[in-house]
Amino acid sequence: MRTRTPRPVRRWWVLAVLAVTQLMVALDVTVINIALPRAQGALHFSTANRQWVITAYALAFGSLLLLGGRLSDLWGRRRTLVIGLVGFALASAVGGAADSFTVLVSARAVQGAFGALLAPAVLATLTTTFTRPHERATAFSVFVVVAGSGAAVGLLLGGALTQWASWRWCLFINLAFAAIALVGVVVFVGAGRATHATPLDLGGTVLGSGGLLLVVYGFAHAVTASWGAPTTWGSLVAGALTVSGFVAWQHRAAHPLLPLRVILNRIRAGSLVALFITSAGTFGVSLFLAYYLQTVLGYSPLRTGVAFLPLVAAIAVSAGVASARLLATVGPRPLVPAGMILATLGMILFTRLTVQANYLGNVLPGLVVTGLGLGLILAPAIASATAGVRRVDAGAASALVNAVQQIGGSVGVALLNTIAVSVSARAAAHASSTSSRAAAGVNAARATLHGDAVAFWWAAGFFAVGTLVSAGLLPSGVPDHDATDAAQPAPSVDASTRPRRSRAGRVLRGTAGG
Repeated sequence: MRTRTPRPVRRWWVLAVLAVTQLMVALDVTVINIALPRAQGALHFSTANRQWVITAYALAFGSLLLLGGRLSDLWGRRRTLVIGLVGFALASAVGGAADSFTVLVSARAVQGAFGALLAPAVLATLTTTFTRPHERATAFSVFVVVAGSGAAVGLLLGGALTQWASWRWCLFINLAFAAIALVGVVVFVGAGRATHATPLDLGGTVLGSGGLLLVVYGFAHAVTASWGAPTTWGSLVAGALTVSGFVAWQHRAAHPLLPLRVILNRIRAGSLVALFITSAGTFGVSLFLAYYLQTVLGYSPLRTGVAFLPLVAAIAVSAGVASARLLATVGPRPLVPAGMILATLGMILFTRLTVQANYLGNVLPGLVVTGLGLGLILAPAIASATAGVRRVDAGAASALVNAVQQIGGSVGVALLNTIAVSVSARAAAHASSTSSRAAAGVNAARATLHGDAVAFWWAAGFFAVGTLVSAGLLPSGVPDHDATDAAQPAPSVDASTRPRRSRAGRVLRGTAGG
């Protein structure tokens, strides 16, 4: 790739542009959720079909990430970002103006497709722009705060727009984000154009995208149906077989969609496992707490979004103060396991929620502890998972990070929701057979909270396992060498633009050749 390292001041403007783009993609996962009841009333679609407004985005986004990452490598970062922003904005405009359920769902699917183009390009641009240890740590801490707060900001923004304007503005608002980001990309982001074009791996595209589509759909279907439904296990089995075929194909492909050298690296493998476990475990925070705040504590949708802001603040403090200062000094190993321990404690605190609980005494402590843990996990893990890759592989590595998080979230959605629902159903059945009708409402609420508590214990178990796995896989200290230079093939690089080493000559990375 021909990529010039921007001047210091220009680099921070690039970070601002990427943050706006990432926020737009991240908040669109949840911004429409609160608006669904009003959208349903306006477009007259059934309750059974409303899930597709959310699922269409997730399916397109998750299944096309690997392709999006490869296109980012082939087309160049700036061109990919421009195409992605324009496409995302147009899809948002169509969705906001939708006069039927079909148009709305189709627009959401197209949003997801262009989101799959944007997300790897954003992370790849960040990876190739910030190569010096301390700057890299700071940039990734900002990225994590934006990405981690996207869901909460989406809930808050969706509640405000729905309450004060119209549900359609939950989609129209993307036009403002895209316009700001588009100007910034054109002005500040370098072209990053490939000097040697390589053909797209069509076989890998079909197998990779198809496998991810089947896996994400299988987990999504388990949430609304059951694990025993033929469509659920059929999709998961077919997805697993297709992904296996994809891996085999990558071994023989001349120009693989996902070069296996990106994965076969200890620090990168440990970081990806940490991201997968974290994405699966944190689902409990966003779903169960949102329901608890609204159904038990009686919060409005807007107030629910505000209630999640301490989680965002805690992530910002943890990622910005601790990770940004320590990552380039001690490496990811002490930070990620410490974050896993804090997240485990946060999940355990949530198991104590009761019908009589209050926000300040029972919800807030768990949010703060969990947020501090997530900041320690996400910033080092994402930075480590994308460090040391060849510039020509930056898009593929970034797509892999996003895909791992998407699959992890899907696993968390399906598994934790299934556990909570089944446990709650058994508890409710037992309570109804042993209590009076007058106590039925209270017992139903307690049964639901019991199911949530068991799910939170499972989430705590995820993070506990993550503590052991990350401590075992991640190497100690900050790996020496500058892999971005060492691993870069000579024909694809303009030698005058290689990033200079820091004074310490150390850059967080995987093994050379990564």
